[in-house]
Amino acid sequence: MNPLVSIIMGSTSDYPVMKKAAEVLEIMKIPFEINALSAHRVPGRVMEFGMNAATRGIKVIIAGAGGAAHLPGVIAAYTHLPVIGVPVKSSNSMDGWDSVLSILQMPTGIPVATVALDGAANAGILASQILALSDRDLNIRVKEYKEKLAEKVIKANKELEEEKFQFRVI
Repeated sequence: MNPLVSIIMGSTSDYPVMKKAAEVLEIMKIPFEINALSAHRVPGRVMEFGMNAATRGIKVIIAGAGGAAHLPGVIAAYTHLPVIGVPVKSSNSMDGWDSVLSILQMPTGIPVATVALDGAANAGILASQILALSDRDLNIRVKEYKEKLAEKVIKANKELEEEKFQFRVI
């Protein structure tokens, strides 16, 4: 089995966040790989990875990074594949804003789809939706996943209705 999605992160300290993308891909039954690649510490490997990802069968790249967070943009510069950026709030971050802006503010021609700060689960869902465009079975799994999310909200709202307050109007 060859990976269709590659999850990469600036360092293994980003793993607790990026693991959430892997968990979604597991649910969706999408083969993936997960690795640490630093745009600053191993730029040659990042370039090689970006240039060869498509020939290895990768269809979507999820790239997470904290701090200056250049990894998603650098990868996007070296590939024609869709790149989903995950800004990670890290120990050297300014409440995550540096990561968000580093990934969000890409120049024309080098797009990176950016999810919320620490939003790796959404990156996994978006990658699934992209792949589901050409995979009927995956499309069904994505729909079922989203229906379960809706069911959780409906259930939670019913539980809220059970809460009693003297001045609550229903």
